[in-house]
Amino acid sequence: MTDVTGAPADVLHTLFHSDQGGHEQVVLCQDRASGLKAVIALHSTALGPALGGTRFYPYATEAEAVADALNLARGMSYKNAMAGLDHGGGKAVIIGDPERIKTEELLLAYGRFVASLGGRYVTACDVGTYVADMDVVARECRWTTGRSPENGGAGDSSVLTAYGVYQGMRASAQHLWGDPTLRGRKVGIAGVGKVGHHLVEHLRAEGAEVVITDVREDAVGRILAAHPEGVTAVADTATLIRAEGLDIYAPCALGGALNDDTVPALTAKVVCGAANNQLAHPGVEKDLADRGILYAPDYVVNAGGVIQVADELHGFDFERCKAKAAGIYDTTLAIFARAKEDGIPPAAAADRIAEQRMHDAAAARRAR
Repeated sequence: MTDVTGAPADVLHTLFHSDQGGHEQVVLCQDRASGLKAVIALHSTALGPALGGTRFYPYATEAEAVADALNLARGMSYKNAMAGLDHGGGKAVIIGDPERIKTEELLLAYGRFVASLGGRYVTACDVGTYVADMDVVARECRWTTGRSPENGGAGDSSVLTAYGVYQGMRASAQHLWGDPTLRGRKVGIAGVGKVGHHLVEHLRAEGAEVVITDVREDAVGRILAAHPEGVTAVADTATLIRAEGLDIYAPCALGGALNDDTVPALTAKVVCGAANNQLAHPGVEKDLADRGILYAPDYVVNAGGVIQVADELHGFDFERCKAKAAGIYDTTLAIFARAKEDGIPPAAAADRIAEQRMHDAAAARRAR
């Protein structure tokens, strides 16, 4: 069944009728000359202009691309709300293989579409897009962040993303063990790329024991060469999550890391990592709680990157951003306290706090 546009009707049902919908605006973009096909989804502007990255990915169908944009935009509303930013949530996806079709002309065309929204959406990097791409987009759109320092931006946001995750780990340790220090703790990191390798630096500086794994042997090799002591590697994530004596597990690669297979096998008492969408499906957060595993919600602890790109709009200042990212420690503790008070998992508590902030902002706007 399709709607009047020919799109699968379930996409419109998601948008207008389901709990996963409620988006303010969805824009379908096409520029035939460059081959651009994109979707821009604005979930909420209650707190301010929607902010979220641009994903460039070879989706199997256009419907899959729309669904991903809707889900990602909604997630950004919650992330930005919990980060204390005056931004709502939005996300864009460009359909296609970036290795094959990404061109300057396509990125410029995309920039014109973002600009046509008049500042309701501020874009940045995501999977398949990089700082250099945002520099191109910015030539057509001033509402572009994640640019290079040479072009007025902050550059790579992985430094503060890792710092925020580290603060989330400290808060988890304080809540569970009564002490925020990670010295002597055993931390397993799945994925030691841009964010993961910075996280290793923070942990080793504090004296934590680190176990790593990554599908890329060169990434593992770089970490081991830089840290001949205190860091060991295992073959894969399945081995890592079963490691004896593991205190904290940090998924820093793909989403869906916490699922029906991995949760029963976890030896760690805390999960706190940089990966997005770690919970494979609703109910996993309860499975973690039932096993006595403390889960630090991913969109809370990995918000350092979005804090950085948001700051670009005001003239980037690293120390100001770092101070705001340090607040992830207190935010995470507040979530754990709310979860205990309400008798719910931390993921549900984070959602409630974010939803309340968005609700209050929308009510204040209506009252003006």
